[in-house]
Amino acid sequence: MHFRSIVLTDTKTIADLIEPAVKELGLDLVRVTMIGGKSDPTLQVMAERPDTRQLTIDDCANLSRAISDILDPLEEAGKDVIEGAYRLEVSSPGIDRPLTRRGDFADWAGHEARIKFVAPVDAAKQVSGIIEGIDGETIRVTTPKGERAVEFANIASAKLLLTDKLIQATAPLSTEGADNFEVDPAGPEDELVETDSKEG
Repeated sequence: MHFRSIVLTDTKTIADLIEPAVKELGLDLVRVTMIGGKSDPTLQVMAERPDTRQLTIDDCANLSRAISDILDPLEEAGKDVIEGAYRLEVSSPGIDRPLTRRGDFADWAGHEARIKFVAPVDAAKQVSGIIEGIDGETIRVTTPKGERAVEFANIASAKLLLTDKLIQATAPLSTEGADNFEVDPAGPEDELVETDSKEG
């Protein structure tokens, strides 16, 4: 299999393309990103049911088909949104989930998170602490040194930190049919993953 450069993949465009299909299935889109580098380029789509914060096996399978139904015709028409061969991976966010939307910082207030900045703040590249909530565009985080204000626009990435409190808050996560899915050995527990190889 020959892999071409994927550095120009526009995941925002892909998210815009697939989000209506995600919504039609009753799911919320959490994140679309490319992982794996040039050796194993993978389009990772994270989604969840708004009521359970999880995906079932059927959800993963249905979403994978829906995404393929959108992207495959574009590729056949020579309008590739991803250059070269790649894998499609559909998964639930898992317990120590990424925080990508403003509402995530309200929903997960009271839990610990690590937030990495686009531009350093007071010479710091990241901050870890308890999310207190979000006011407009500003996330409030309590750290051992006091409360910090983080502008949403300056967040490069953010994710929850695995704590006993988080495990209790997210239990029990369904593991129905988990043996039918590929589980990333380096990823968090209870994260369902379905993969599909694509030829670009």
